[in-house]
Amino acid sequence: MKFSDYYCYPAIVTFYDDGGTETYFPDLDVYTCNDDDSNLVGYAKELLYLTMNGLEEDGEEIPVPTPLNELELEENEKSILVEVFMPPFRLRNKNKSVKKTLSIPAWINEMAMEYDINFSQVLQDGLKKELNIK
Repeated sequence: MKFSDYYCYPAIVTFYDDGGTETYFPDLDVYTCNDDDSNLVGYAKELLYLTMNGLEEDGEEIPVPTPLNELELEENEKSILVEVFMPPFRLRNKNKSVKKTLSIPAWINEMAMEYDINFSQVLQDGLKKELNIK
């Protein structure tokens, strides 16, 4: 399934008397809270990245964004558009390390530890060789 490289969704920002804020994406039914509005857009973008990545990975349908003029707002709310460019985020997730559990004979483990062998690096090198990855 081909996904868009760019997403832009409306968010509703609620401003509270204590200075805190809540940013809600009505089309995605997700929100984030902040102590203040100093990095409101940054947190909203991160939430949108994570949400869209999750929908993509799960193969779920991507909702159509609601036009800003169709949002119903309360007196202490404002609407904003939050946009994200997905390729760098997808690449970052593909390059993240994953933990694998494996078994080796105890005597090999002891000998490798004596020589201060980096097990992860040896496994990566071996897998790259086996898969013909340069």
